[in-house]
Amino acid sequence: MPEAVTRVMSEVTTRVGCAQLALAVGDGPGNAAQIRLAVNRAADAGAKVIVLPELANTGYAFDDRRELASLAEAVDGPTVTEWLELARGLDVTIVGGIAERGDDGRFYNSAVMADPEGLRARYRKAHLWNTEKGLFTAGDERPPVVATSFGRIAIMICYDVEFSEWVRDVALRGADLLCLPVNWPLYPRPATERPAEIVRVQAAASSNRMFIAAADRTSEERGQDWLGGTVIVDADGFPTTALQLGRAGTVMADLPLADARRKAISVGNDVLADRRPELYQAVVDDGSQARPGTI
Repeated sequence: MPEAVTRVMSEVTTRVGCAQLALAVGDGPGNAAQIRLAVNRAADAGAKVIVLPELANTGYAFDDRRELASLAEAVDGPTVTEWLELARGLDVTIVGGIAERGDDGRFYNSAVMADPEGLRARYRKAHLWNTEKGLFTAGDERPPVVATSFGRIAIMICYDVEFSEWVRDVALRGADLLCLPVNWPLYPRPATERPAEIVRVQAAASSNRMFIAAADRTSEERGQDWLGGTVIVDADGFPTTALQLGRAGTVMADLPLADARRKAISVGNDVLADRRPELYQAVVDDGSQARPGTI
């Protein structure tokens, strides 16, 4: 087996916080108050990048499209405006999910990045989960990769991370940290197993040598229980934070983000340099032309 790489970790770290909140549909003021408190506490504890859950302004379990329409906001609406004020006042970067009312009249499951410079990015979830397909329009733009003073930060939302092509795309564009607002439903699992959602985040981080900060939500909402699986994973795929399944709170980790730029995993292997994209086109096209293996 090839010799493993001995890593010299960067001495420069960035404190990243993920807020796990008990959100609720229809309680905009309550959701906003939770976010405000969590961001202030994380900033007071030294966090410079703070990740909030998916659909943090509205909650998730909408009764129907009419209810979504009554709660969604434009990107220049009160939620993002407050996040911009918090980012400037606290000198932090905030990444969080919103139900967005687009200028085209459609609704999007979106995430934004706000920092002291202003609104740095807006991303619309490309891979919609289950009943989201009857509520939101899927985004059709690649995830942003934003250069910041801490490193290059990418944004995706929840189910997006399960598509390896999407995660590899931001890795190829130099992302050091993927910020991932999520709402993970609580599903049954064997008692001895880690939640599969967290395993998939670990795999995505490891296969791209990239840090991932996933901010989940918690509590029961209209009959749906939520995992509360917030986790921050290092570039080798290992969690840097203890799981606090089902409990509200904020987890934080000091990440040497520059380490994500070293893609070697052994003396002879590199997760990006070893790619053979000329072999993958059939998979990208849909697999219909893939040549079967032979023996």
